Amino acid sequence: MREIQFREALREAMSEEMRKDPSIVLLGEEVAEYNGAYKVSQGMLAEFGAERVLDTPIAELGFAGIGVGAAMNGLRPIIEFMTFNFSLVAIDQIINSAAKILSMSGGQYSAPIVFRGPTGNAGQLGAQHSQNFENWFANTPGLKVVVPSNPYDAKGLLKASIRDNDPVIFMESEVMYGDKMDVPAEEYIIPIGLADIKRPGTDITIVSFGKIMKVALAAAEELQKEGISAEVIDLRTVRPIDYAAIVTSVKKTNRLVIVEEAWPLSSIATEITYHVQKHAFDYLDAPIQRVNSFDVPLPYAPTLIQAILPNVEKTIKAVKTTMYRD
Repeated sequence: MREIQFREALREAMSEEMRKDPSIVLLGEEVAEYNGAYKVSQGMLAEFGAERVLDTPIAELGFAGIGVGAAMNGLRPIIEFMTFNFSLVAIDQIINSAAKILSMSGGQYSAPIVFRGPTGNAGQLGAQHSQNFENWFANTPGLKVVVPSNPYDAKGLLKASIRDNDPVIFMESEVMYGDKMDVPAEEYIIPIGLADIKRPGTDITIVSFGKIMKVALAAAEELQKEGISAEVIDLRTVRPIDYAAIVTSVKKTNRLVIVEEAWPLSSIATEITYHVQKHAFDYLDAPIQRVNSFDVPLPYAPTLIQAILPNVEKTIKAVKTTMYRD
């Protein structure tokens, strides 16, 4: 076992799959000559050449559309958005072309394509560069939405996403690219749609995904010092959602807190809350609590960012409220 960074895990996943399958190509802004805006694609141009690792103009609608057309005609493109905030420029191609073509063509065409890049807040980047759209894309039939929280999961899930015959939205985080952990050099795949219990517990279930898993796990660590045993579930994918893993945990712990960076209205937390009350209502000993970002555009000031985003303190407070210990 060796320790590698999140960005290196992504690079290995793409490179390993490209060595096996010549139909896989990588397109995006700065992915080639500059080795990637976040150095995820470092060295890939040198290995695979300019026909398979392509720099694009600053025109997300254009290169996303090229990717969808290429996928319909036999290639398996990976489209990198410098940030998913910029995917809004290309959302018509993602939603109205990639996600719908299999259904609209009666199964004659598919779009095996991965749209990947960072999502959410990454510091003082302003309201237009700090948004979460996981729930937007998860609302779309025909798409799969993957949000890994660590390098090990990122590599296994990205390889699964590249091999998938459906379009996949693969969302990362700028603040995780330097994260390190042990990742096997041997081949492995993590199936899309399976949650993972990152920390077993008995008193309450905490569900999260992506970089906010750090908040959930840190909160669980602090709660343990007060004698509260929290089971922490990493969704890993938000379409499909592993409802069974959540319900099974809630039936054991009888309490649930969901921590998510996105705004509260129509969030993944809202969907999970509905599903759990429908399928495990009789097991709940307290109302479900959500910890989301405040329902406002993200400001620039660090103090206001801290006030608005989910954090450890807010998560602990939600847990104690659910356990009637606040």
